[in-house]
Amino acid sequence: MGQDGEREYSDAQKWMVIKGRKWRRTDPELPEEMVAELKSHLGTARNAVRTAQKSGTDEDVSAARNRVSIAKHGLGERGDYWWQMDVDRRIARAEESLDRLR
Repeated sequence: MGQDGEREYSDAQKWMVIKGRKWRRTDPELPEEMVAELKSHLGTARNAVRTAQKSGTDEDVSAARNRVSIAKHGLGERGDYWWQMDVDRRIARAEESLDRLR
């Protein structure tokens, strides 16, 4: 445990490497059903980005990318590092993201 009573995480719990590039992992403290819903929104948004890039407008691409960003923030993969936040704030961030995506 850290000084403030929060759990400490190893680098392997915080980061993953894909094709030589380091990526932030999903927050492990989020409830499974919340992660599943955020990842569903993320997949839908990524598909929307691809569709908009082929046949949409710049505004369509931007809107789809914004939804990707909202989902990734909710998962803890963007924004403030989840391991530097208390768990309640992390869950609140995920809930806020879901509210914006629904």
